[in-house]
Amino acid sequence: MINTVICGDCLEVMKSIPDKSIDMVLTSPPYDNLRDYNGYTFDFESIAKELYRIVKDGGVVVWVVGDATIKGSETGTSFKQALYFKEIGFNLHDTMIYEKANISFPDAIRYYNCFEYMFIFSKGKPKTFNSIKVKNTLAGKPVTSTKRGKDGIVIPDSGLLNKKVRPDQSTIRNIWIYANGCQGINQKHPAVFPEKLAEDHILSWSNEGDTILDPMAGSGTTLKMAKKNNRNYIGIEISQEYCDIINQRLESLTLEPTVLK
Repeated sequence: MINTVICGDCLEVMKSIPDKSIDMVLTSPPYDNLRDYNGYTFDFESIAKELYRIVKDGGVVVWVVGDATIKGSETGTSFKQALYFKEIGFNLHDTMIYEKANISFPDAIRYYNCFEYMFIFSKGKPKTFNSIKVKNTLAGKPVTSTKRGKDGIVIPDSGLLNKKVRPDQSTIRNIWIYANGCQGINQKHPAVFPEKLAEDHILSWSNEGDTILDPMAGSGTTLKMAKKNNRNYIGIEISQEYCDIINQRLESLTLEPTVLK
C-alpha cells in the first residue's frame, strides 16, 4: 500500500491500514456546500475515528478547512470538527491560519474572507517538529524591554540591560501566507491548496522515510510534496477522474520515485 494512490471510499480503504502505522496525515476535506466533489459526500465522524486508530502515537493530523456562509451566518463546521477530534482523543496542538494572498470579493455587509484554518491535531505530544526559521534581523542588537513601575510609570527593564538578542534565526509565526492559484492539470480540481503549504507542513511534522496519508487526496498535492521530499505516501481518492490527475502529477516529477521502507 505504500507509495500508491488508491481509488475508493477512504473510510473503507482505511479499514485495511494497520493500527498506529501512519506518521502524518495532511488533508483538506470537502466542507459544507462550498465545493462540488462530483456528488460525493463523506462521513466525518467515522473518518476521524479511523484516523485516530491508524495514526502513530506522536503522529500529527493537519486538517485544512474553512466555513461556508449560509443564510447570512457562517456554519462553524470547522470548530465543530476540531472539538470532535478532541473528543475522540486528539490534542489540538495548534490552530494555524492559511492566509490567501488572492481573495474574492465579499458580500457588501462583511469584510474580505481571506483565510482557512489549519488545525494541527496530535496523538499525544508530537514526535517530530522541524520548525521553519527565518533570519533574525535583531540578532546581536541590544535587548530593549520596559516594565511598569509601582507608580504606573513605564521604565527600562534593568534585568535586561547590556544583554543582546542572541538567536540568529527565529521560528516563523503560525499564520502562513500563500498565493492560492493553481496551474496546469490540477486546475481541473475545484479546491487545491498551494504546493508550498503542503511542503511546509510535511517538512515541519515529519522526517524522511515517514509515511504521509491524504485520505481525501483531491488532485494529489500532499502526495506530490511527500514524494518530492523523500517521504512515503498513501493517497485515497474516491473520484477516478481525480485519481488520474494525481497519477499524472506524480509521474511529472523530474526525480525518479524513491521507495522508502
